[in-house]
Parts: sequence; C-alpha cells; structure tokens
Amino acid sequence: MNIIPFTLLDWAIIALFFIGLTLFGILLQRHDGKEVKTEADYFLAGRKIPAWLAAISTIATMQSAATFLGVPDFGFKGDYTYLSTNIGTIIGAIFVGVVLIPRFYAEKISTVYELLEIKYSKAAMRAAGAMFLIGRVLAEGSRIYLAAIAVSMIIFGDISFEKIAIASSLIIVFSFAICFFGGLKSVIWTDFILFIIYIGVAIGSIFYLLHLINLPVGDIIAKLKPEDGVDKTRIFNLTTDFKTPFSLWAIVFGMSLLSLASFGLDQDITQRLLASKDAKTGIKSLYSAAIYTIPIVSIFLIIGSLLYVFYSNASAPVSKFKGENISVFMYFILTEIPVGLRAMAVVGVLSAAISTVNSALNSMSSVMIQDFYKPLVAPKNYPEHHFIKAGMVGMLIVSIVLLGMAILSYVWQKATDIPFLEFVLGVMTFAYAGLLGVYFAAIFTKRGNTISIIAALIGGFVFIALLQPYIGKPLGIPQTLLTLAFPWKLLLGSSVSFLVAISVKN
Repeated sequence: MNIIPFTLLDWAIIALFFIGLTLFGILLQRHDGKEVKTEADYFLAGRKIPAWLAAISTIATMQSAATFLGVPDFGFKGDYTYLSTNIGTIIGAIFVGVVLIPRFYAEKISTVYELLEIKYSKAAMRAAGAMFLIGRVLAEGSRIYLAAIAVSMIIFGDISFEKIAIASSLIIVFSFAICFFGGLKSVIWTDFILFIIYIGVAIGSIFYLLHLINLPVGDIIAKLKPEDGVDKTRIFNLTTDFKTPFSLWAIVFGMSLLSLASFGLDQDITQRLLASKDAKTGIKSLYSAAIYTIPIVSIFLIIGSLLYVFYSNASAPVSKFKGENISVFMYFILTEIPVGLRAMAVVGVLSAAISTVNSALNSMSSVMIQDFYKPLVAPKNYPEHHFIKAGMVGMLIVSIVLLGMAILSYVWQKATDIPFLEFVLGVMTFAYAGLLGVYFAAIFTKRGNTISIIAALIGGFVFIALLQPYIGKPLGIPQTLLTLAFPWKLLLGSSVSFLVAISVKN
C-alpha cells in the first residue's frame, strides 16, 4: 500500500480545522451573552435547545467514525441490509417518545438514572449511572480507536500500538478543549458544525467517485445487481440464521432494543432530549433524528457501493496495513484522493470522531457530578459554580479513562478480528443489556428492590461477557450461544437482567 504523502496544503487545511474548532468552542463558553452560571446551563444548556438543533446533535453523536469508516466498508463487502437497521431505530424512538421522555420531564430529572431513585433508591440510581459510565467508556473508547487508526496512518504512516496511543490522545485533547468551558451548549453547537462538515465530505466523496468511475448510473446499478451474482442492493435480509447481525428478525428483536437503550437510557443521547424546553420539543427532536438517520446511512452505503464498482476496474484495495485492519474508505482516501480534497476527507473522519467524543465527555461528567458527587457534598451547601468546576474536573478524568480504553480497543479488536462496525455496536451491548432489563422492570412492573436492581445490572453485563467467544469458549459455553449475532445476545442479556430484577417484590 503506497500512501500519497500529505502536502503543505493538506496540513494547512487540517490545522485550520483544529484551530477554528477550538476557537469556536471557547467562544461558546457564554450562555445567552452571560457566563455559564448554573448546572442547568452547563449540563442541559439551560433547557433552551430547539428541536431541530437537538435532532442534529443527536445524529452527530450517533454517527461516529464507525459510521464514516465502518458503513462504507459494510456496503463494499456486503449489501444495503444495514439500512434496514433504521426499522429498529424507529421502533426504539417511538417507545422512548411515548413511554420515557414524558416521564423524564414530568419528574424534572437531569439524568435518566434519577428515575430509579424515585422508584427504588439512591443506590439503585448510582448503580445504573455506574453501568452507563462503564458502557460509555467501552463504546466511546472503541470509536476513538477507530478514528485513531485514520489519524495514525495520516500523521505517521503507521498504526502500531504506540502511534495509536498518540493519535487517540490528539483526538481526546481537541474534543476536551471544545467542550471544557461552555458545557452542553458548546457540544451541541459544535456538533452542528461537525455534522455539516462530515456530511458535506461524504456527499463530495460520492461525486468524486462518480467522476472516477465515469459510467452512467444505470451501468453502475447493473454492476451491483448482476444477473448471475449476489444483489448488492438488497435491503432486507430474511434469513433465520442467528449468526447474521442485520437480518430483519435481528433488527426487529435486537437492534430495536439497542436503539431504545441508546435514545432513552444512555445519558450521552438522552441529555440532548432533556435539554429542550418541554417534553413535546424533546420528542420532536427524537423523531426527527430517527427519520434523518435514514438518508445519512444511505449516503455512506452508497460510498461503499461506488468503492466496490471503482475497485472492480482497478487494483483491489488491501484490507490490512502493516498487519492491522483498515477500512476500504480509509484506503481510498489515502491512496486515490488528490491534494486538498484528501485533507477535507480526513477532516470528515475527524469531525465524526470529535462529535461523539465531546458528547461523551459532557454526558459522563454530568452523571458523575449529578448522581455521585453532588449527593455526597450537597449538605455542605456549595454554590452552583462549584459544581460547574467539578464538571470540568469530571471531564478531565473521563478523558484520561477514554484514552486508556481506546488503547485497550487496539488489543481487543486485533484479538477478535471482528469487522469495525460490528465491533463498535457489539461493545455497546455490555452495559445496555443490564439497563434495558432494569428499566423494563421499573416501568412495567411493581417488583424489584435495590439489591435485585444492582444484581440485574451486573447480571446483564456478565451474561454478555460470557457470550464472547474468547471468554465463553474456555468456560465451556455452548458454541451455538457464542456464535449468536450481537442483537440476539442483547435480547437474551436484557431478558436475563429483567428476570433478575423482578425476582423479588418491591
């Protein structure tokens, strides 16, 4: 693989991106012309975020570097069945909009885990908050790692352990600088800018690929739908094979749970929905985000299809670089795109990565302060400004932990050799299984107590861990369970957690 060296123009564009983004984050440290003075300002943007902006910020947080690099890879190697996952997205969004958001606003809570304090106890709330923190560390660390691969290849021409660590550090440092002063308001408005950038880059990539392929659209579609081959435009996979992650059945019964947990039980996303002025606005932003995700996923799948057609007439792309996995879109960016445009493509990757990292920093800090730190020091009657400072310190702590997880993901993904997209999505199930079981128990039953809730959270996590081949195989777990696709593992894990949660009376 021969990477085209970056020129001074490329580096200037990337430097301008970082400088401009950092300055934008600092300028947003004031809230409505005044400094951020309250926790509501810092963690919920004063509850004044309009629906359209909350929707875009939600999408930007969901569509990480895993989308930018992983979805084209899926389209290149497979078909359009990943697009059908939006069925699960819509099912999950409807449930959250009808059941959870009205309840969150009625109880006037700042984090979703406070609902468990109302139903059970502070200990149950903190246990759920702790599970969120663990899950977000796992998920966000894996996303940072994926983006770090691209950054490392660009800067060092290498993706060794040491270079991945340095690249991960750079991503986290810039994300931290953006959201440190202004809190959620800075995060949301920065998400808007980053969203425009990476969608613009993705659309530009489509037009550039069409230019390189230089074929009528009908001929391109014919190559994707050969009469004697596999139809790469297939959207619905009706197989009953439980090893297939994006079959229609896995989406309805598993991916819908993943979306439900992401929208309604993961503070990283739910924080945006709680930053609106009322429940109606929050629900509107949620439904908008669910619908807008469909064309966005389509854009990245189209890139993968065009890459397939392009490389069918050119030298095949390598799947590994110096022994490590790389995505086909990253290969294309570094070997085919000319000066200037290449830098913009890299900026698109970085935009997708940073938009998820800065969100995680603020949401994780919010849970740490609201659900853990504040209850411990509240009797001391500290002023609001104290908790804003504590939130900033919390983000610093989170940054360090995420860096460690990003580095660990290098070893993890290399050992499992799971495709990028499945790796990132699968990691999220560890925490989501317990949270789903617990919240179903809290909302739909009158059973459970603090001990059973904590046991359910731990049980869901442990169950998913046992179904990982590298853990379950040595323990003698049946191969049938170990080879299940991650949506089915989430369904089973959530069911186990639910049964544990309701095993005792309230």
